[in-house]
Amino acid sequence: MASKTKIPGVSKYDGPAGGWGALRAVAQAIGGQMAIGRETSALRRVNQPAGFDCPGCAWPDPKHTSSFEFCENGAKAVSWEATAKRVRPEFFAANTVTSLWDLSDYALESLGRITHPMAYDAKTDTYVAIEWNEAMARIGEALRALPDPRMAEFYTSGRASNEAAFLYQIFVREYGSNNFPDCSNMCHEATSVGLPQSIGVGKGTVTLEDFDHCDALFCIGHNPGTNHPRMLSTLREVAKRGVPIIAVNPLPERGLERFTSPQDPVEMVAGMATPIATTYYQIKSGGDLAMLKGMMKWLFDEDRNGAAGVIDHDFIREHTTGIDALLADIDATSWDVIVATSGLTREEIEAIAKIYSQAKNVIVCYGMGITQHAHGTENVQQIANLLLLRGNIGRQGAGICPLRGHSNVQGNRTVGITEKPNDALIAGIERAFGFTAPKEHGHDAVRAIQAIRDGHSKVLISLGGNLAVAMSDPEATFAAMRNLDLTVHITTKLNRSQLIIGKQSIILPCLGRTELDVQAEGVQSITVEDSMSMVHASAGELEPASEHLRSEPWIVAHIAKATLPNTHVEWDALVANYDRIREKIAIVYPDFFDFNQRIRQPGGFRLYIAASERKWATPEGKARFLLARGLDEDPALPSKHLKLTTIRSHDQYNTTIYSLNDRYRGITGRRDVVFVNADDLKASGLKHGDRIDVEVVGPYAADTNGNARAVRGFVAVTYPIAAGTVAIYYPEGNCLVGLDSFDPESGTPTYKSVPVSLRRSRVKALPVDA
Repeated sequence: MASKTKIPGVSKYDGPAGGWGALRAVAQAIGGQMAIGRETSALRRVNQPAGFDCPGCAWPDPKHTSSFEFCENGAKAVSWEATAKRVRPEFFAANTVTSLWDLSDYALESLGRITHPMAYDAKTDTYVAIEWNEAMARIGEALRALPDPRMAEFYTSGRASNEAAFLYQIFVREYGSNNFPDCSNMCHEATSVGLPQSIGVGKGTVTLEDFDHCDALFCIGHNPGTNHPRMLSTLREVAKRGVPIIAVNPLPERGLERFTSPQDPVEMVAGMATPIATTYYQIKSGGDLAMLKGMMKWLFDEDRNGAAGVIDHDFIREHTTGIDALLADIDATSWDVIVATSGLTREEIEAIAKIYSQAKNVIVCYGMGITQHAHGTENVQQIANLLLLRGNIGRQGAGICPLRGHSNVQGNRTVGITEKPNDALIAGIERAFGFTAPKEHGHDAVRAIQAIRDGHSKVLISLGGNLAVAMSDPEATFAAMRNLDLTVHITTKLNRSQLIIGKQSIILPCLGRTELDVQAEGVQSITVEDSMSMVHASAGELEPASEHLRSEPWIVAHIAKATLPNTHVEWDALVANYDRIREKIAIVYPDFFDFNQRIRQPGGFRLYIAASERKWATPEGKARFLLARGLDEDPALPSKHLKLTTIRSHDQYNTTIYSLNDRYRGITGRRDVVFVNADDLKASGLKHGDRIDVEVVGPYAADTNGNARAVRGFVAVTYPIAAGTVAIYYPEGNCLVGLDSFDPESGTPTYKSVPVSLRRSRVKALPVDA
């Protein structure tokens, strides 16, 4: 940030990712939750055999080479859940919902764990304690009263266990609906939709061990230091082998630049750091498609010019279809347009392609910088195309690696959280439970909010999460949710979604992953699936935060019992012993054979991924080269504009904000900032430190009330971001994303591709936590 203007809370951070800064942050997180003994006990069991899976990211567990298998943000997630702070009925009695609305999202979740089931009382504008039996009766009555089961929406957060998610989808399908808005709809749905069309499976093809054998590693559109921090240890080992790591991202992210391992005493004492990226290319937001096509164009040209081995023709002939159409599409794409759209020079793109061509085994990792665009599904497919050109799928040390966010978001999908059930799922449910599930496709997250907005859906049940805040277009989303007949939130903590009141609103407090789960037949464990399809057990050991908490499987089962008087499912027996749930999962999904035996093995087991063995579950039985429309990942606009991307701060996980700091970007105590390239600021007649308005241009420039879609009075921060790109924190920037602006293939909102203009603001000051 090269400027003499001093902005409170904005400075430069020169340290590496990890290191002493990470250890200090862990200590502060634990101390701030006032439960040092409880939290440190929990941290000793994170990602350990017979312990619990970290409630943070979905990066796979290593082979337990250390007694500490957690990262800075994992420790924050554990301390956030294991906190000593409590939100009891007395707190709700003393604070109206109206007054709580004025608190920031950070302040709301900082209040602590909810201890009792609560129901909203309109007379006092407060939540009041309610007995579990009464809560279930109210929910069941409301669901039975709906004239059509499809008038209810059933949201799922990625932190739910396989067992809870499986029971949830069985309940909802027996009820008669496939409405499953899910947190993955807002992040990696482009992967779940795009990869099956390309390679026959909506998951990555690599294992953690593949990183020990790759010859080049590409990291595109992701920030490991914040969003999957345990990946840093893997990147460090790859870098130490001398393998080129190519980072492609609009912002320089410290975790892709250099890393000091807190578990390496030599690095810590000596103040050393391991460089991560060999080269770092700052692409325009929305320029990835152009870069990928440019790389393929270079490969095709080199192949035609006689370069040996640049393209694997034998693999293409045996395993793929569609190569001729792809070649024609790439030939029709000019370098001038590629360069203008990507923000990279032709020489830079050719250099990236050359590195790719010279490596035998290549892994491509990508995150939401690829998926959260109007053409995010096509972005994913072009990465698959690039890998297929050189046979880099289905062999050791090579493959595609989508970086999922929340722990078990992938597992939720695997065990049936999908609005589009296939014939195998419907047949499996009938096999296991004796009823026929509905076949009609239901709602994803965007379509669920649209249905609520339009009055078609009247009930929302949320298995975890903070849907209203995570969703795009809060002006439309909040207004829609206030018209619901019933909202139900299964949760550990208070968040803003629970303050959007319907005619009835109920909060059901559940156990966290760190806590002991005792059911009728004893102590239970749950299971989760990581980003590389490894399934393993997780068992908490802490005393629950309140005797009134119930497990997610218990809550789902009791909602089902209250709703379905003639159910085919033995809910009590399933909840009494989670082994029975897993037995049913194995009946519905044969890949989970011997489920209970295999999760009792150290490290669990990997689910079968056909593409990892070069078996392609596509209609042709081959991997498919698929085409993308043009080069622009997002709708073209006639006027000059900048492209805005939303980002997470380092002290944040999804919608959970641990503090108002963003250490690696030099931000302290505030979130009202906009990161802008110095030349773009100057071109807009602005400078570092100015209060600015960020206004959307193009088809979604106005909200549903006809007002300009904008954030106002934020602070411009000069930052080494790619020219043409600006960044703002999520969820503060969600108001800039129209509800109807999404990838038509996946339904994912366009959080990474908002066309905007900047102007000086009339707002002179805002509180730093605005």
